[in-house]
Amino acid sequence: MQYILAIDQGTSGTKTIIVDGKGKLCAKITEPLKTNYLDNGFVEQSPEAIFQSVLSSVKKCIEVFVGKRHSVKNILTAGLSNQRETFIVWDKNGEPLHNAVVWQCKRSIEVCKRLKEENVEQTIKEKTGLLIDPYFSGTKLIWLYENSEKVRNAIDKGNAFFGTVDTWLLYKLTNGKTYLTDYTNASRTLLFNLSTLTWDSELLDKFGLSKLNLPECKPSSHLFGETDFNGLLKQPIPVSAMIGDSHAAAFGEGCYTPGTAKATMGTGCSILMNIGDTPKYSDNGMVTTICWSTEQKVQYALEGVIVSCGATIEWLKNEMEIINDSRETEAMAKKVKDNNGVYLIPAFSGLGAPYWNMNSKASISGLTFSANKNHIVRAALESIPYQIKDVIVAMEADTKIQLHQLMVDGGISSNNFIVQFLSDLLNKPVVNIGIADVSALGAAYLAGLQQKIYKDQDHLAELNAERKTIKPLNNDKIKIWYKQWQQRVAGLQQYGMNE
Repeated sequence: MQYILAIDQGTSGTKTIIVDGKGKLCAKITEPLKTNYLDNGFVEQSPEAIFQSVLSSVKKCIEVFVGKRHSVKNILTAGLSNQRETFIVWDKNGEPLHNAVVWQCKRSIEVCKRLKEENVEQTIKEKTGLLIDPYFSGTKLIWLYENSEKVRNAIDKGNAFFGTVDTWLLYKLTNGKTYLTDYTNASRTLLFNLSTLTWDSELLDKFGLSKLNLPECKPSSHLFGETDFNGLLKQPIPVSAMIGDSHAAAFGEGCYTPGTAKATMGTGCSILMNIGDTPKYSDNGMVTTICWSTEQKVQYALEGVIVSCGATIEWLKNEMEIINDSRETEAMAKKVKDNNGVYLIPAFSGLGAPYWNMNSKASISGLTFSANKNHIVRAALESIPYQIKDVIVAMEADTKIQLHQLMVDGGISSNNFIVQFLSDLLNKPVVNIGIADVSALGAAYLAGLQQKIYKDQDHLAELNAERKTIKPLNNDKIKIWYKQWQQRVAGLQQYGMNE
């Protein structure tokens, strides 16, 4: 028997799974992780707490594995997926110079404004595929350099080492022997050139970070080093995959070819579409990124971020008290034949891709005396497929690549009304893999590929043969409904319920 240990180090916790050579889950544990939400939008985590959450999660997962009468000696390799954009800076002794700065942190808003005023936005987009935004690591790193004397002195002396969470964990797990990252994590920093697959020296000079030590960049499926997880294993095993969590989900879902895409439907929604082996850039508010990579192949992607997805359903429950449980919404939406002309635009925190109007406010339109709570719930659920359709349409326009099928994951993918409506709206198959741990699974697949536990991607596709495919039904009215949605969004943009 051959087993793979895969770690998904996320913002709220660290999940560890162990899968076998057939991709079947054998053990799973999640260890919580504290996040510090500070004043002025600052968000931080303890670098040591991140590392300890990994060790604790691995330890408990191995205990579950052994409890099922499996042998630890058959765990042959490890893979790692991680929260993207979060980063740590440490010194030559491996001591953090500052807390980890989390992807949610907004400390660099003024830095972003300054960079935009310096007219470097187009250059950054062409080199990195990204927008100037606090979401990405680079602007917050500039803020640290300018505001932390400890960090600035270390960088100026060439004694500062930068890493996203994958790099930090690898460094710790190998006792400082290995200092590497993968292309997906590097592509989220604002410092990485998508065309050359290396750190961009011109941008580093521009940002005043030319003396910063940066990890060597490698494909996601690569031999990154060996670890015994601080003695949890009797013998070291290779770490043969590292990849950002959203990219890992795309690989775990099977986004192997251009035109395949995944939508992770959680509080918000991240849509990642494989666009092939050449970067293509968006004129519609998407970012270009690495999708995933092996030693033989690099695949690029467009990514669109929807701000409010499951958050809309939570608002119905917590603030409007229309529902008691999110699971009620499917039956309520099916009680009515349509939305009765009611549309909910969930711009509670502004509109994300492809609009990027963060000043917009949410709205409900089309209310009449014949509208009831079921219509409002249905309108809320419909807003999720409508927003995904908006992003897919923009991606197709940007790349001239047509969507073939959409994979879905996340808690909302269990809502059959939403998934069927999405398939009808896109007029494409929607595939639900039915696995909650898809990011960890993607890391396991990439690690198994590198170690030849899995032969190739065709072999991986066979492992998910039980996935559920939802095919579009003939729904003539859905085009009319979508046009009305677009008109409502355009009205919100034009007449603006803006600040």
